[in-house]
Amino acid sequence: MAIWKAQRTLLIVGEGYHEEAFLSHVKQIYAPRGCGLAVTIKNARGKGAMHVVDWTIKQIANAHFDVVAAMLDTDEGWSPNVAKQARKKKIQILPSDPCFDALMLRLLSANAEGEAKALKKKLATFLGSDPTQRKNYALHFGKDCLEAGRTREPTIDALLKLFGA
Repeated sequence: MAIWKAQRTLLIVGEGYHEEAFLSHVKQIYAPRGCGLAVTIKNARGKGAMHVVDWTIKQIANAHFDVVAAMLDTDEGWSPNVAKQARKKKIQILPSDPCFDALMLRLLSANAEGEAKALKKKLATFLGSDPTQRKNYALHFGKDCLEAGRTREPTIDALLKLFGA
């Protein structure tokens, strides 16, 4: 007879498909089956920070999670009001400043200056032209890169702490 073991539950909502793929990649590394942490990754399908927080609030109204976080860009819809709403609902914000692509490029120690569209193109060169696929993050964003990047990027440090790393 199997012994039942309680698991901690974690919900992380990504702003879009790129965040969802990256978060799934991190989950694969830091939360293997049977580790005692059940991680759910969801996609808010864009539309800015306010939408992501509102969408996350709707998700936690339907199910209970021990910890809830949202990874979102700060370039659109981010304000002290949105931050206050997230704190009120106990949603930990993982901000990508100013956008996810810039955060990822900084992890690779690449130049992350410029407009969002240019940064998306630049990141795509590292990810086999498709940043929406989890497997494409494995080559450049392995455990060593993430661990090294956590000292430079508070968002990555906070993300890894959610996984217990």
